[in-house]
Amino acid sequence: MTNPRIPFQLSSTRRRLAAPAGKPLIVQLVVNVEHWPFDQPMPRQTLTPAAGAKPKPDVPNWSWAEYGMRCGLPRLIELFNRLDVPAATTINASVIDAYPALAEAILKAGWEFMGHGWTQRSLQQEQDEVAVIRRCVERLSSFVGRAPRGWLGAGLHETEHTPEHLKEAGIEYVSDWVLDDLPCWMTTAKGPLIAMPYSVELNDTVIYAIEKHPGDEIFRRVVDTVATFERELGQNPRVMTIALHPYAIGVPHRLPHLERALQMLKARDDTVFMTGSAIADWFVVADRAAS
Repeated sequence: MTNPRIPFQLSSTRRRLAAPAGKPLIVQLVVNVEHWPFDQPMPRQTLTPAAGAKPKPDVPNWSWAEYGMRCGLPRLIELFNRLDVPAATTINASVIDAYPALAEAILKAGWEFMGHGWTQRSLQQEQDEVAVIRRCVERLSSFVGRAPRGWLGAGLHETEHTPEHLKEAGIEYVSDWVLDDLPCWMTTAKGPLIAMPYSVELNDTVIYAIEKHPGDEIFRRVVDTVATFERELGQNPRVMTIALHPYAIGVPHRLPHLERALQMLKARDDTVFMTGSAIADWFVVADRAAS
């Protein structure tokens, strides 16, 4: 089966889109904030349990994630505030009640809130994904004061019908489909959705928790990504998403390399930082004008 949602198209043949404010390099910062219940298996591990055990509670791995909530997230808030760059959080809705002080800090920082499931659990594992999506949207809406416009599935996973359910819940863009450097229109039985660029390469869990690279790898990847995009920006804008997790990037020996990357990007005169909602608004207008 070919892609049932987004027709294939070479990036070199896409219609030319007018860059937002004349700045074709669009940087999107997305921070994943997740609730890993203490009495359940860990969604990700940094220390492999001895002899193949599956401990519950898994104290060292749970604490690894909790460090990100306690120490990593405040560092990211301070960094983005100091550099004056917008950010979004893909947040498990249960974080609001499990970590109320943290949720309030993110809200005060002005980050965009995106749906990310109830806890860090794939929708494919839920008995009633419609109810889970509705519960998430309602909780985020009541806390933030407005409904979330974007969604990222836990692990980027969906069921066969997730896009329809998201559309019915009022979601406007979804970041699970990491197949282009520009937004794309996604077909659903309930109407179109925007597939928003995300990243599994400029993603700190891949870089550090899976591939085990040294701390400066995220800086190197940003520099090399920009070097490639520079040859393409005259043809069309590019969205560079930097996907972050407080427990991975928020540790002391890695955060300075993210700061170097952001300072390098801010120094460019062709670069703009935008959240998913701002990118979606730009794309709708630019795509209509290009058609």
